Amino acid sequence: MQKPKLIEKKYLFTFILVTSLFALWGFANDITNPMVAAFQTLMELSAAKASMVQFAFYGGYATMAVPAALFIRKYNYKKGVMLGLALYAAGAFLFIPAASMQSFAFFCISLYILTFGLAFLETTANPFILSLGHKATSTQRLNLAQAFNPMGSLCGMSVASFIVLPQLISDKRDAAGNILFGALSEVEKADIRIHDLAVIRNPYVAIGAVVLLMFFVFAISKMPKTESEEKKAVGLTHTAKETLSNLWHNTVYREGVLAQMFYVAAQIMTWTFIIQYADNLGINKATAQKYNIVAMVMFLCSRFIATFLMRFVNTRLLLSYFGVGAALCAVGAITIVGMPGLYCLVGISFFMSLMFPTIYGIALEDVDSRDTSLGAAFLVMAIVGGAIMPPLQGLIIDQKVIFNHPAVNCSFILPFLCFVIIIIYGLRSYRFGQVKGGSR
Repeated sequence: MQKPKLIEKKYLFTFILVTSLFALWGFANDITNPMVAAFQTLMELSAAKASMVQFAFYGGYATMAVPAALFIRKYNYKKGVMLGLALYAAGAFLFIPAASMQSFAFFCISLYILTFGLAFLETTANPFILSLGHKATSTQRLNLAQAFNPMGSLCGMSVASFIVLPQLISDKRDAAGNILFGALSEVEKADIRIHDLAVIRNPYVAIGAVVLLMFFVFAISKMPKTESEEKKAVGLTHTAKETLSNLWHNTVYREGVLAQMFYVAAQIMTWTFIIQYADNLGINKATAQKYNIVAMVMFLCSRFIATFLMRFVNTRLLLSYFGVGAALCAVGAITIVGMPGLYCLVGISFFMSLMFPTIYGIALEDVDSRDTSLGAAFLVMAIVGGAIMPPLQGLIIDQKVIFNHPAVNCSFILPFLCFVIIIIYGLRSYRFGQVKGGSR
């Protein structure tokens, strides 16, 4: 029997267009991560308070994922994408008044609205990609599409590292590596804030313009009907109550939502606090962000490697193997003080690469196509893990030292625990797959 194609010719243009969205939210995710450290210094906040940037960013996903799914159920994927792009652009342009008012709260609100758009895009794009072809290749296809997410992330990180962070006057240091901003007068600080907030604002306004352009591209493009949309056209739909019941009684799906929440938490904690980890070693923000770029390059390369390995290794087992690798790297980041610990922290990204799309694909693999949009919403809503756990890690970091060990090192016990949960999910979903006949 001939193996089904990964991407059929009739879906190729749509696949390329929808895949471009993965880069757009990757840019937003990873230009925002280093802003936690920037706001911490510039607005003179604790690590816990500065991490409210992530609370606002990922809280937007939790708020809007289910409404996005309900919107898609009523209309279609194309309209969901267009509304998502409109909200994304609106949130980005709100950075203009936020910078003028010098309000940390306003920046958080702007990010919150921006991520309303990202919630629509992720709730739409992921199941859309899964639907563009044979179900047997759906997880592999999503991994391929998700490989373009870190390309956007690299752009975001590069803008942060080479354009934003080096221009921040608030991060200037003395010969010993100590930040000078705290010792300045209030008048000097006020002038620096005006400059630095404008520097932070500009890339968001620029990406807002790009997103508006994408809105018009989607507006004039024709999208193919998916299986769920065809069933809806002839009245073969489930009520929301039936869908929720089906999802709840699907063990692999239900546990997948939980695993996804802990994965996103681990990812955001790893990438957000790599700067604080490096700062504890006397490395400035701009240089520390370059380690984040190295981590993202590893993440990107590993995603292509993982997509290839899925042709030969059961996806559920591969998820567990990569979970073990990530957990071991986390142990190194916790226990080793110095540059080798930082290298271990960077190495986590290699093993995180396949986790989000693989958990997503496994969870939805046996979900009825009529339930996919709402099922996808809860998997996107699980991104709330990125809002909940970074502030907890910030609280640990604020302790400075725990049992004579740097608190920033100790804080990575949280990502370690998340990876343990992912390992368990991979093994449990593999067992369920074996019971059902060993589907890959």
